[in-house]
Amino acid sequence: MRNRRKAAPKFIRQQKKMKAGPVLQICKGKSILETSNSHTDQMDVDQEPAVYLEEEIIMNILSRLPVRTLHQCKCVSKFWNALISDPYFKMKHFKRAKNDRNSQKFLITLLCENESRFSSYCCPLSSSQMAEDAQKLVRPLSSKPLFRVVCACDGLVVVTVSDIMTDRHPMHLLWNPSIRESIVLPASEFEAGEFTRYGFGYDSTSGDHKILRICDESNEILALKVGSWRKINKHPHGVYNAMTRTHSLAFVREAFHWIGNSRECGSRHSSSREYSLVSFCISKEMYGEISLPEEILSLVGIVFVGVSVLDGMLCVHAMNCLRGFKTHKLWALKDHGVKESWSGLFTMEDPSIYRFIPKYRFADGELLFSCVHLPSDEPVFRTSSGPFVSWPDAGYIGGVVYTESLISPRSLIY
Repeated sequence: MRNRRKAAPKFIRQQKKMKAGPVLQICKGKSILETSNSHTDQMDVDQEPAVYLEEEIIMNILSRLPVRTLHQCKCVSKFWNALISDPYFKMKHFKRAKNDRNSQKFLITLLCENESRFSSYCCPLSSSQMAEDAQKLVRPLSSKPLFRVVCACDGLVVVTVSDIMTDRHPMHLLWNPSIRESIVLPASEFEAGEFTRYGFGYDSTSGDHKILRICDESNEILALKVGSWRKINKHPHGVYNAMTRTHSLAFVREAFHWIGNSRECGSRHSSSREYSLVSFCISKEMYGEISLPEEILSLVGIVFVGVSVLDGMLCVHAMNCLRGFKTHKLWALKDHGVKESWSGLFTMEDPSIYRFIPKYRFADGELLFSCVHLPSDEPVFRTSSGPFVSWPDAGYIGGVVYTESLISPRSLIY
């Protein structure tokens, strides 16, 4: 994956070495013919002028299709099946998909109060989404009742599964919900805690995907091709982790980001001046710090701060409670590393909402976020205009945005 752009399509190179490689021919008033030395496949089409489609053109057309349609296309012929299964095609398809809003999906895990196990759902991302549009997924290791999605990257998600809610040594899975493939990841020797958080990203220097795990006891990193967790040093300046308003570590510019605090405050609130934005370079494994918006540092009263990624930008959000009024604000760092480029994206004053965590920003600028809504005290997904995919009686609800992908989890460990 390190030389993605330099490598020619292996499948196409193999086809061009053949003297009589298959060519798709559209004949006027006839059918699509795929000719070879041994067989002919036919599929009716509308009348069109005769034209020959080279492999590159076929690949460009197919790379624009959703994953579900591509699975159906694999049944057209052996040629199409081989093309769609080729690693180069899978990466080409993903590069297009990650810039296509129609390929962005929302993966939801929830535990209803009258159920004993977690359920998983997938739904398109539309600001007017309804619960009946969500598709229930058959999740891996369904024998384990507890199932939580902790982070996502390149169409793959990292999940933890366990038998009990207080399990300090959950199993870790790498799952592609688009193609329903998963693998079990190596176990960590350290215990997970309430505020353990994960990040998942690609290191272009080593050509490997890595998972960073931040917890109270120890920080660890897992390089998938290495296949084992490795303990790393904690922040050298004694910065404590403040994870109460962060679902997963934000991965931008090949670095993980999270909120730090100058004192060990646990779940208690802090003064705004005690917060910092910590970075961790995935390749050099070095800690850094990015200046927070000056507006956050000037807040008074009770302040909670979290971090997320929206539209590829590093974002921070803050909840400020002053004299009983709750204000939620969101900023985006439009020029990475430049303090003056922090720009406000969203402000909401609503005393019925707390534990505000942004999830996705729609094309029209509307924001999807998770929160706890009063007076029901239920976790929900909302937009600024109302509920989003609402489930009644949800005791726990979590969600991540991911890109539809053909990439197999197994391909990342070799």
